[in-house]
Amino acid sequence: MSENLSDAVRAHYASAARAVLTPVAGAATACCGGPVEGTTSCCAPAEPTAVTFGRALYSPADTATLPDSALLASLGCGNPTAVADLRPGERVLDLGSGGGIDVLLSARRVGPTGFVYGVDFTPEMLELARANAVEAGATNVEFLAGRIEAVPLPAGVVDVVISNCVVNLSVDKPAVLAEAFRVLVAGGRLGISDVVAEDRLTPAERAEAGGYVECIAGALGRTEYLEGLAAAGFADASVTFTHPVTSADGRHSGLHGAIIRATKPLS
Repeated sequence: MSENLSDAVRAHYASAARAVLTPVAGAATACCGGPVEGTTSCCAPAEPTAVTFGRALYSPADTATLPDSALLASLGCGNPTAVADLRPGERVLDLGSGGGIDVLLSARRVGPTGFVYGVDFTPEMLELARANAVEAGATNVEFLAGRIEAVPLPAGVVDVVISNCVVNLSVDKPAVLAEAFRVLVAGGRLGISDVVAEDRLTPAERAEAGGYVECIAGALGRTEYLEGLAAAGFADASVTFTHPVTSADGRHSGLHGAIIRATKPLS
């Protein structure tokens, strides 16, 4: 079952990458693969004017110099580069880097003395991200093929772990959080955006609200997230709801875009 879900996620995001790499007239991508802005989807706005997903969550100053293909492939539910408060010289890892928008923005924030890794398990997304890095002239980045449940990096090599609406797609979230903890230096921090459910929603109710690849069925509850972070070893964890996420039929589903922060203790 879990492998079937992973295969479905990979196929879905491979299709999204191909739509950008080889655009078809009238085709478009949106957060978690739902319809584009102004329609209903897992991360679409409850109101037509709401800004709740994709490239609309980034400021014009952030996106002005990015390749168009990086913007078109932006499928997230937040802006983790702002959440993580990145600083010059820091080393950053983006879990589930997709088309590379957050890696490229992070590379700009950490500057030439910093470095940013992106990890993704979809070959088409890696191809797109690497092409975007070349177009953007980003030399302090590297995109790695791998699963976020088994990051292909040594322990203690990054200062910050970011992610944008990807942890909810994993079939083994404890492994993802454990890997984030492992690759961080002591005192390092986690700053991610994700879809999170209100505690009142059961897993069955989340599944009724939307599918797995739509960022709904696999979302953790707020308390589940906090407990998972604590189990992985993180301290000072917080989950802050930022905006409602609608179900496939446009209803407010009890799920939210959220900011998740935590730190790895110094000892």
